[in-house]
Amino acid sequence: MRKERPLVGVGCQIIQGNKILLGRRKGSHGEGEWSGFGGHVEFGETLEECAKREVKEEVGLEVGNLRLLCISDIMKYGKKHYVDVEFTAKIKSGKPRIVDKENISELKWFDLKNLPKPLFEPVKIALEALKTKKVYFPSMGR
Repeated sequence: MRKERPLVGVGCQIIQGNKILLGRRKGSHGEGEWSGFGGHVEFGETLEECAKREVKEEVGLEVGNLRLLCISDIMKYGKKHYVDVEFTAKIKSGKPRIVDKENISELKWFDLKNLPKPLFEPVKIALEALKTKKVYFPSMGR
């Protein structure tokens, strides 16, 4: 039996009307891919607290009205295995700006019908969940 264990990642998709806010990743797995905002759950932190914290740390926004979008197993990026939980959220306050310059190189709003490529795997899954209302995606992106 392997000693490694999956990590828990949380993502937050900020959607307003028919637009989604995405940042281009740098300095981590999925470098160069367009992504929502998120990261690792810290010990003692709820999933929603993690989503709110990561959005604030990465793009300076206070978000609320979080809604569970989907849960997936992601094993696409090398030897990493994530149990990923995705939320949608609404902006409560602030204007989007790159705060985490080490991990985000660009920040843009995109029309949901005209998305950039490449997309980070959790975003692909989140958008599929948004369309289909499916909640669980087993072993996606292997």
